[in-house]
Amino acid sequence: MTVATKNKFPYRYDQVGSLLRPEALKQARVDFNAHKIDAAAFHQVEDEQVQRIVDKQVALGFKAATDGEFRRSWWHLDFFDGLNGAHFFEPDKGFIFHGLETRKGGIKITDKLTYNPEHPFFADFTKLNAIMPAGVTAKQTIPSPSVFFPNEAAEIYDQHYHDFDAFLDDLITAYQQTVQHFYDLGCRYLQIDDTSWGMWASFSEGTINPDLEPLCVAAVKAINAIADTKPADLTLTMHVCRGNYASTWAGAGAYDPVADYLAQLHIDGFFLEYDDERSGGFEPLAKIAANGRHQRIVLGLVTSKQPELEDQAVLEQRIKDASQYVPLADLCLSAQCGFASTEEGNHLTEDQQWAKLELIHDTAKQVWPED
Repeated sequence: MTVATKNKFPYRYDQVGSLLRPEALKQARVDFNAHKIDAAAFHQVEDEQVQRIVDKQVALGFKAATDGEFRRSWWHLDFFDGLNGAHFFEPDKGFIFHGLETRKGGIKITDKLTYNPEHPFFADFTKLNAIMPAGVTAKQTIPSPSVFFPNEAAEIYDQHYHDFDAFLDDLITAYQQTVQHFYDLGCRYLQIDDTSWGMWASFSEGTINPDLEPLCVAAVKAINAIADTKPADLTLTMHVCRGNYASTWAGAGAYDPVADYLAQLHIDGFFLEYDDERSGGFEPLAKIAANGRHQRIVLGLVTSKQPELEDQAVLEQRIKDASQYVPLADLCLSAQCGFASTEEGNHLTEDQQWAKLELIHDTAKQVWPED
C-alpha cells in the first residue's frame, strides 16, 4: 500500500476535483452502456485517461492530484448509491438550474444506511494512489453528508426512516467508517463537496431562514462528527458550491447567512466560490478567521464555467482584498468549482481548463513565493 505524501493542504494552488471528460472516455461509457464493449475494455480507457490527466496535473506543478472524477457520472449520486441502503433511480424530471433542467437522477433510501466495505470508490482511490509520483498526494472527493439529507427538491427520498434523528445517526456512522477505510487505503487528503450551504444561503437574506436552522445545526453535527473522529494526519476540507452543471448554476447569494455555522466546523480548510457577484463579498470570511482554528480558505477566484482567462493582476488584487479579513498565510487559490461535476462538463475546452489551472499555479507562486 502506498501512503500519500503529507503536505500542508489545502495547498497555495489547489483544485476542487473534477476535470473535463475527454471524448474517448465519454464514448467508451456510451459504448459500455450500450453493451458494445465489456467492462474490461471500458476500465482500460478509464485507466489510460486518468493516467494522462494525473501526469498533466503533476507537470503543472500541483502538489495534489485527483482522478478528475472520471470514474463516476455524478459528483454525488454515484457515492450515495454505493452505500448500503441507498439506491440510484431516474426520476421524472432533472434538477432545475438557472435556465436549465439537468439530466435525471436521484436517490431512494430503502433500508438502514450502512458503510459498504465494497464501495466502488475505494477501488477507484486505490488505483489513483498507486500512480501518484513521489511528492504528490492523491486527493479524494466525496459529497458531504448534508447533501444526503432527504429533500424532494433534490430528489433524495427517505422511504425507510421517517425519523430524521435516526437517519442522521446512521449516516454519521456510515461516513465515519467510510473515511476510516479511505485512510486505511492510504488517503491523507479528503474533501467533502457540499451544495447545501450555498443553497441555504441563496434561500436566505442576511440571516438564515428560521426553517433552515435545524438543517444547519444537523449539518454542523454531522461534519464535526466526521472531523472529530478522523485520523489526525488526514486533512479534511470542504468545498461549498452553488451548483455546477453545463456552465450554469442553481443558487446565488453571499455567505453571510451561513457564515456563523461554517465557522463552527472542525475541518482543516474551505474551498469557497468567489468567481462572480453571486458569491457576495469577503466580509463573512472574518467569522471563520475569528474561530482560532487557522483553517485555510481557498478562494475560488477563477471560474470553471467560462473559457475566458482571468487577469493575473486582478486575481492578485482580490487575494489582497480578502486578506483584510483572513491572514494571507491562511489563504490559497483555486478555481471556483470543478470543471465537470457531472460527465457532461462545462462549456470550455480541455486546453482552456489547463490554462486556468496553470494561471492558478502561477498566481499563487507570485503571491506566496516562499511556498
